Amino acid sequence: MSWLRRSSWFLLSLSLLGWAGTLPGQTPVSPNEPSAAVVPAVSAAPNPAGESGPAVTAGGASSNPLRLNIGLEGGGKPADVSVAIQLVVLMTLLTLAPSLVILMTSFTRIVIVLGFVRTAIGVPSAPANQIIVGLSLFLTFFLMGPVFDRMNAEALQPYLAGEMTSVQAVEKVTVPLREFMLKQTRTRDLEFFLELGRFPPTRVEDLPLRVVVPAFVISELQTAFQMGFLLFLPFLVVDFLVSSILMALGMMMMPPAIVSLPFKLLLFVLVDGWHLVVRSLVESFR
Repeated sequence: MSWLRRSSWFLLSLSLLGWAGTLPGQTPVSPNEPSAAVVPAVSAAPNPAGESGPAVTAGGASSNPLRLNIGLEGGGKPADVSVAIQLVVLMTLLTLAPSLVILMTSFTRIVIVLGFVRTAIGVPSAPANQIIVGLSLFLTFFLMGPVFDRMNAEALQPYLAGEMTSVQAVEKVTVPLREFMLKQTRTRDLEFFLELGRFPPTRVEDLPLRVVVPAFVISELQTAFQMGFLLFLPFLVVDFLVSSILMALGMMMMPPAIVSLPFKLLLFVLVDGWHLVVRSLVESFR
């Protein structure tokens, strides 16, 4: 009986396969007839300019080879670099943004002077470093506001409107920043870096940024240390007076810094020291 059952299952499978091979709308192909591949004829429709496209043969191959053109033209817009390169440049600028803010703006002078004020008073942890850096950053935005507005109006907005390329935008955006740095840079610092780089005699308008930026940083450091020296003088006088009084009273074991600290804080508050320091910093850039 097992062989009868197997033969019945085999005949049933053959009948099912024959039924599946004949679907509605199809004609079964005889095994003796050769199979013919039917390829639809493709005709190239003319484009709006009146030119016909590439002719396609029965095998699907084009008589004209495909061409890949890579260029900077197109769309009536000025030539520009690719989006990938723009993204790389943008990520690089975001990475270097802290250095640019610190070295090419007024941040350096402000943060150094505020640090000198805290040291001169004699309180190493008040105000905290976060407060000093935050105040310096907002004062930098306040002072650099006109420069940033010019950079936005002359370079960023025309670039976003498609009126100039990214290369032209970079050239335009450095002009206000260069003018600001040159106004705050001493002439001898510029001459010093020109001599180090063995540059020929160059006009101020043609100075490269690799000369302007280090000269500006050196000038800012010198100006900040000069302002710090002037800030130290009144507090130094208070320390001298307190030390002399303690010596006259015979209190040589009493640390003068502990006694002079309240007097220095009182002096700084009475003369409205923060207003004076901030006003001096802002006016020093004018």
